[in-house]
Amino acid sequence: MPLTLTIADDLASELKPYEDKLTEILKLGIREWQAREEPGYTGLSSVLETLAALPDPAEVLALRPAPQLEQRLEALLEKNRTKGWSPSDQREWDQYEYVEHLMRLAKISALRKLKGAGP
Repeated sequence: MPLTLTIADDLASELKPYEDKLTEILKLGIREWQAREEPGYTGLSSVLETLAALPDPAEVLALRPAPQLEQRLEALLEKNRTKGWSPSDQREWDQYEYVEHLMRLAKISALRKLKGAGP
């Protein structure tokens, strides 16, 4: 379905180098936008926003991926098993791996703080 948008000139200038990637950019943006309502974390920006709020160690340990993220990861895994990944799928997977790495580091730090503060 064709869709015509009117956007500000400055944004159009920023998007020009990414014309061939606009569909992917919009899909990622929509997923992030929808995820704002979900509990848990969905990607790098939501992890950073959560951690920037300076949660206590117990809250960090309780963090889990949002259901929407879990569904997306399952879909990517299934796609890899059946058809294989496109380069954009691989980039998306790599980002999720990085987010998971950051969450593990945050949880290790939180656990150390809890153990140091406990009896």
